[in-house]
Amino acid sequence: MENISQLSLPFLHEEGSLKAYLEKAAGKAVSLVITENSSSMLSVKTNGCAVSVRLHKMFLHAGPDVLREIAGLIKNRRKNDTPHIRRFIRNNTKYIQRKPKRLKILTAGRFYDLMEIYNSVNAAYFNGKISARITWGAKSPKRAVRRRILGSFNRHDRVIRINPLLDSAKTPRYYLEYVVYHEMLHADMDAACGKRAHSSEFRKRERLFKHYDKALMWEKRM
Repeated sequence: MENISQLSLPFLHEEGSLKAYLEKAAGKAVSLVITENSSSMLSVKTNGCAVSVRLHKMFLHAGPDVLREIAGLIKNRRKNDTPHIRRFIRNNTKYIQRKPKRLKILTAGRFYDLMEIYNSVNAAYFNGKISARITWGAKSPKRAVRRRILGSFNRHDRVIRINPLLDSAKTPRYYLEYVVYHEMLHADMDAACGKRAHSSEFRKRERLFKHYDKALMWEKRM
């Protein structure tokens, strides 16, 4: 068989050419699957005379030294000396796409339905133009209320989170509407980049809320 080091291979590969190279280099039939797996970059499994190889798509850009080591693994799965593979993976972790955690949206509470309040506030103050998701946040200690961590808006995933401690018979609807309005205002003004979160313009618009004074008075008694 031709010496592996003498085989030529372009630096950027297509799946077909990569499969052909590995088969020729290892001297075995190869079933090749290119993946975007975020946990396993490379796996080699033998099934009779056939070898199943799963490679992360980053290896389509691997150089000859890396591919020779992969061919060596196909020939001998017990091979542990793979410094080029390890270095290649370490240097290309930016291409590994981590699966984002699935956001659990919970709008129905025991006392209040956030979706209903969101739609009402959106229609009354924003002409229905705000596009964001809303959910009850994770439960937090009661001291969070004292610190006024009542709601938040994440500009990256455009999600409004409301403190679940406000889902209470003791919370007036107008106050919950005020908190939702406050966060929706952030969502609306997020388009105006570079402005402070609570700028004078923000405070001016915040006072347009119908029950603004009453909401602040109730908040002080919390």
